[in-house]
Amino acid sequence: MADRALRGSGLGAKSHADPSTVELAPRQEIGFDCANGHHFEVVFAEEAELPTEWECPRCGAAGRRSDGVEPEQKETKPPRTHWDMLRERRSIEELEDLLAERLDEIRSED
Repeated sequence: MADRALRGSGLGAKSHADPSTVELAPRQEIGFDCANGHHFEVVFAEEAELPTEWECPRCGAAGRRSDGVEPEQKETKPPRTHWDMLRERRSIEELEDLLAERLDEIRSED
């Protein structure tokens, strides 16, 4: 029983398969450039969805693809102001009436 034990081999540490028979999946290398001037390449599977940014391994800054592919611009909504939100709840006529009431209250206090 002791003759069959694998000695000196960590569990999951190494493959005992013959490397000449292993066929690797198709790959592609994509280059990235960070703002600090570092160029690096990352290997991806051929069918992988390629990112437009990747963290630089030297400085940690965001690196953009060096082949010129830019990230998709997401459609952004303009920021809503207080006036926009007020106009969703009240009409101009209602606002004018409220303003007139408030001005009357202020004038009568004097």
